[in-house]
Amino acid sequence: MSSLVRIAAVTKKETREILRDPITLGIAIVFPLLLMFLLTYAITLDVRDIRLAVLDEDGSAESREYVAGFLGSGYFRLAAVARSPKEIEGLLDRGDARVVLAIPPDFSRNLRQGLPAEVQTLLDGSFANTAVIALNYVDAITDAYTRRLQERALAARAGAVPVLSPAIRVEPRVRYNPELRSEHYIVPGLFAVILMAFPPLLTALAVVRERERGSILQISIAPIRGWEFLGGKLLPYAAIAFLEMLLLLAVGSLWFHAPVRGSLPLLLGLALLYVLCTVGIGLLVSTATRSQVVASLLSIVLTLMPSFLFSGFLSPIASMPPFFQGYTYLFPARHFMEITRGISLKGVGLGTLWPSVVLLAVYGAAVLTLAALRFRKRIG
Repeated sequence: MSSLVRIAAVTKKETREILRDPITLGIAIVFPLLLMFLLTYAITLDVRDIRLAVLDEDGSAESREYVAGFLGSGYFRLAAVARSPKEIEGLLDRGDARVVLAIPPDFSRNLRQGLPAEVQTLLDGSFANTAVIALNYVDAITDAYTRRLQERALAARAGAVPVLSPAIRVEPRVRYNPELRSEHYIVPGLFAVILMAFPPLLTALAVVRERERGSILQISIAPIRGWEFLGGKLLPYAAIAFLEMLLLLAVGSLWFHAPVRGSLPLLLGLALLYVLCTVGIGLLVSTATRSQVVASLLSIVLTLMPSFLFSGFLSPIASMPPFFQGYTYLFPARHFMEITRGISLKGVGLGTLWPSVVLLAVYGAAVLTLAALRFRKRIG
């Protein structure tokens, strides 16, 4: 009997076991979709509707125009109007405001006299990322207001003479994600994170369950090699994981309108390679544990946590310390993250992604080989 026949026999047997447990199968299909919805809506990199409080001690047309620039930008929402400087501290302490504009009484007078008009901006820095983005918004709105004042002054001095255009005119164009929607960045990253969460866990539990029952001892006397047994175990869960990828891709495209600008067949082909890596991790975990509880905890520690922390899902890898930048290469989620975002957002192909593809293939081959060697040793 050939190896393919033996692998097919184990695959058929494992498929029957899966179909006899519809609850586990349903969890394997439904939970990834729920996780995608929850994380996509919960994790957003867009900073909008920032609560703004204003203390306008000048009350002039100039100060009202300056404040209107914030409210008309779409990034700020007027949350409170302070009557005195004493109220400002309470607004920030209670979280009623994230940004406070304090306009002094001499604001308009200084502008008319051509003097610098100072405005105090207080920001809640408890969440540093939001504070930095809000500060950039404040600077941009202030610069735009300053340019308008300068253009009016030049027009008033020149009379009917048209105001000359600036010497440098910047026209920014955003590549890959021109709408600057965080869903277009988050959804492709979730492909890597979610596929690293469930397939290894299911595979590890399947093998450990047989070890707890004692049925795995039959492998030592059966006419089947260890790698053939693991191959038969791997295929059904790889098929489930690939089905998860198809469902996640459909939800990401149809519900969240996340684009796939590159080759869809290439994305699916590399997703299959990644699936083999994740299922291989589950097989490797199963060779090191004898309890389903231990297998569950070890799978979560080795897969889900690193996929969040060391894949570049939320924070850029380039911003990490040099040691941890090198450490990220040990996790396949980092490589598949670059593949999914490269194909989905940038539309690149193998000519650009080949380093990540090679590292992913090497990782998968190493994990599956190590799992087969350890499994043969444990039953030998």
